[in-house]
Amino acid sequence: MGRIRTEPGVERSASDRRRYDSPLRAQRAVETRAGLVDAATTLFVSQGWAKTGMREVAQLAGVAVETLYSHFASKRALLDAVVDRAVVGDDAQIPVAGRDEFAALGRGRRADRVAAAAALLADIHERTAPFARLLREAATSDAEIAEVLRATRERQRRDVEAGLTLIMGRAPTARERDGVWALLSPDVHLLLVDATGWSIDEYRTWVTDTLRSVLPRS
Repeated sequence: MGRIRTEPGVERSASDRRRYDSPLRAQRAVETRAGLVDAATTLFVSQGWAKTGMREVAQLAGVAVETLYSHFASKRALLDAVVDRAVVGDDAQIPVAGRDEFAALGRGRRADRVAAAAALLADIHERTAPFARLLREAATSDAEIAEVLRATRERQRRDVEAGLTLIMGRAPTARERDGVWALLSPDVHLLLVDATGWSIDEYRTWVTDTLRSVLPRS
């Protein structure tokens, strides 16, 4: 009792077996979570916020609804995870400000730092454009999504402030921060790329030129 036989003459204790299984269970949990985020991404983009239910997400992911709720307590939490992954581009639990692409904003010449910022921003907006549209449209009639949009915009403003600090070598003033935050917002990206038909390369070039023009030298 309490021993697990493996091969002739070798026994493994139950505690050893639990330690062995733990990494496997953790990996399966990571894979399940990623599959749920995949399914939610597909449904949110194709159906919108209101028409996507938790049961549908679980069904598309091929898991029980209870499994979905064990990872995400609410549809809001699920949407947060979908947007977070779109922002960074992968499932690693590392925010934008903790990544090397963000740290590059503080390296090299001023032109290099500005170019790094433009490249990072263009990549983020390209990945998150479907959710920027979703949040804008749903926020007009859904108080919960309106709060998601408010929190998202505030997080973007904090990221802009951190990025400007790296580029300029000092903390921006509130006026500098808010002006750049408005210029680089998803709303402006949607106007230029969706409404006007710019390519993402044209948008990246515009961001580069704009930052060079508006950012003070010191």
